[in-house]
Amino acid sequence: LRLATENERHLSELPHWAGCFKETRIVEFIFLLSEKWHLDQAAKYHAVELLERFMIKQVEQICKSSRQKVKSRERGRGSSWSSLKNQMYNTFVLRLVSCVQLASKLSLHYNTVTSDTALKFLQSLKYSYTKQELLESELAVLNTLHFQVNVSTPLAYVELLLEVLGHNGCLLPAKPLHQTCVQLLDFSCLTRDTIYDTLLKIAIENSTPSKLQVAKFLTVKEDCMLLAVGIISTSVFILNPEHWEQVVEHLNCITGITSQSILEFSYAVLKHIIGSTTP
Repeated sequence: LRLATENERHLSELPHWAGCFKETRIVEFIFLLSEKWHLDQAAKYHAVELLERFMIKQVEQICKSSRQKVKSRERGRGSSWSSLKNQMYNTFVLRLVSCVQLASKLSLHYNTVTSDTALKFLQSLKYSYTKQELLESELAVLNTLHFQVNVSTPLAYVELLLEVLGHNGCLLPAKPLHQTCVQLLDFSCLTRDTIYDTLLKIAIENSTPSKLQVAKFLTVKEDCMLLAVGIISTSVFILNPEHWEQVVEHLNCITGITSQSILEFSYAVLKHIIGSTTP
């Protein structure tokens, strides 16, 4: 119930730029870096969420600053706007590393990414940051997010729903199902735009959605509960197709998401896994 409420609140307060910093190259960078540093699954998803929320806050602050300068008719606002954008661009990799560091500290207290490890990685990319700048970057992320860093991730939704399914007597092999869910969640996050583009076209029954339809679809793209039920449904279809309808019914009862929506999400994921348009 807490996760469902949190998800609804997040969807009702979606910023205009939601999802902009979850494009494939960024998510892939975080996933590979987390793998390099031997972090667990939860940490990498946490890092993605932290970076997304931090960057959106930064963009909002820059836009607010720009509007204030326009109101006060300050001169040189063009150069100021350019300077702010350049600063955000030049520090992006540093901020990304800081988000991975913070996620590691929140997830695995015995296996955190140290400053030395992070600096060594940044130096391998030809950046010349100091340990002090690295610490200041972590603090910048924390301050910008007002220290609200314990955010829920799509993986948390998947794992909780798997727990509820087991509690409700939906007896499926837990370990292989969890592993498949994690693999599909990775795949879905790395092919996010493609999957949701397919889902949008299914929903509107049109291959050329309008800008308004794309904008309204943002709440669907950011719905963690829908993503979680879609991932579980698809995983069950792959592993135990004979139980698939039963699981979809359970997921519908638990979350209130219609069986049709779950089916459409599973179709969109499977379509891109097998690369076929066959239903």
